[in-house]
Amino acid sequence: MFFDPLLYGFVLLGLFTPGPNVIMLTASGARFGFVRTLPHLFGVVLGVGITAGVTALGVGALVAASPVLNTVLRLGAGAFILWMAWGLWKASARPRQAQDPDDKPLSLFGAVLFQWINPKVWAVAFAASAGYGAGQAAWFEALRLGTAFSSVNLGVCLFWTAAGALLTALLTRPVAWKVFLRGMALLLAASVLLIFR
Repeated sequence: MFFDPLLYGFVLLGLFTPGPNVIMLTASGARFGFVRTLPHLFGVVLGVGITAGVTALGVGALVAASPVLNTVLRLGAGAFILWMAWGLWKASARPRQAQDPDDKPLSLFGAVLFQWINPKVWAVAFAASAGYGAGQAAWFEALRLGTAFSSVNLGVCLFWTAAGALLTALLTRPVAWKVFLRGMALLLAASVLLIFR
């Protein structure tokens, strides 16, 4: 069966809960607005679908079976997440209208690439592939899992980006922006702990 409600429910719970993508999209929606964050958002949706698809093709099992590859991916993910958190920490604490015009959100391509080292996406995709497989051909399983992840993640990303954009009504003073950005930076940095649990 191509559409499995249990699979979609599992993916929703796995992707909706805070992780690097949720934190970065919420912060980007607040900093740059909903429309300017759309390339980042669509990059996440596309990248998560691709990651889930290749997991169903066996790449997830290869990563899990290779301690060296697993460690390299974890270290790369941790370093990139900490770099993004540092960027948020030192970001301008000015309302969106007063920000530097050269400051911009993550690109579509950058967001797609980030999914390859995002440990939460790999973990959820691997669990979904192992627990909700339909016993079909590998290409069918890849298409099925990729479609489930991308379609569910589109709603998740739209929600968190819109939530971030709506937060700007509360962030009218520089001190409020600083507290928000530093809080998001700390949450993003803390998400590194999930990589090494």
